[in-house]
Amino acid sequence: TVSWFLPREPAFMKCVVTGAAGFIGSHLCERLLRDGHSVVGVDCFTDYYPRTVKERNLVEVLDHPQFVFREIDLSEGVPAGVVSGVQWVFHLAAMPGLTRSWLDFDLYNRHNLTATHRLLESLKGSPTLKRLIYASTSSVYGKYASGDEALPTRPSSPYGITKLAGEQLCRVYGDEFGVPATVLRFFSVYGPRQRPEMGYNLFIDAILRGKPIKLTGDGLQLRGNTYIADCVDAVVKSTQALPGETFNLGGGELVTVLDVFRRLERITGKRAIIERHPARKGDQLATGADVSKLTRHVGWKPTTSIDDGLAQQVEWQRELLAAKVDFGTTRRVAA
Repeated sequence: TVSWFLPREPAFMKCVVTGAAGFIGSHLCERLLRDGHSVVGVDCFTDYYPRTVKERNLVEVLDHPQFVFREIDLSEGVPAGVVSGVQWVFHLAAMPGLTRSWLDFDLYNRHNLTATHRLLESLKGSPTLKRLIYASTSSVYGKYASGDEALPTRPSSPYGITKLAGEQLCRVYGDEFGVPATVLRFFSVYGPRQRPEMGYNLFIDAILRGKPIKLTGDGLQLRGNTYIADCVDAVVKSTQALPGETFNLGGGELVTVLDVFRRLERITGKRAIIERHPARKGDQLATGADVSKLTRHVGWKPTTSIDDGLAQQVEWQRELLAAKVDFGTTRRVAA
């Protein structure tokens, strides 16, 4: 097997993480700070889910001496001071969600495409930039997203279209202006701090509260899942991958939605009450990442089993319920 490992970067890097208050972004900030890097976190707190939830995500990093937070809407432009001297940029900021993207395309175009364009413009000609990591999604493949990066890109939602367009912007800015961009296509990331509207969060919450789970479709949708710690490890390692490349980032185990219910019943000791609903427009029927390319380039492999990952997310959600967390009292971050 051919390995494409590159030399290790210097120990300490100046980083920018967009979408820093989000699920993946907040975990990434913590990992970068633990590794000794300095981090500028950027977020505009879109109303996709409550600001207070995102603010709580930042609690562990706000007082860190190497962390600075900036509340900025990237679609309106990027102040020069934010990216000055930056070496690694992790562009995770985006408007997520398949269903809502059918209802407000302008909003998705603004936060997923225009914002990416503004960021790329601010990085064009940077003398210090070593890598831009662009967070894309398995949704660029469409309803059937099982395989390697050679799969055809056929998005089945406006969300997927805007994310694929963002990939193309990164490619153009790499070809024409030398912006060293690497694309990661995320597959179903889960774990503590998962967004409140995402499937596993909803499933676990319903089971713990003894409420019905709203199942859309037949439950046989196949998913490859990525535990958050594995995801963040891959994101950091991808800074050593060749610029201009695109990689799938996913977990190693494939499970159906109904199988997830059975696993959660075993973990929680509670029964899942299933309430069936029609399938959603544009919903993916099968997602399963072949990550052999990323493994060849940077040596990354997922290590967390689906049972272990679900158990950790269940424990996190149990603690929130037991503590009766009031997100309205969360400390408000400075702009």
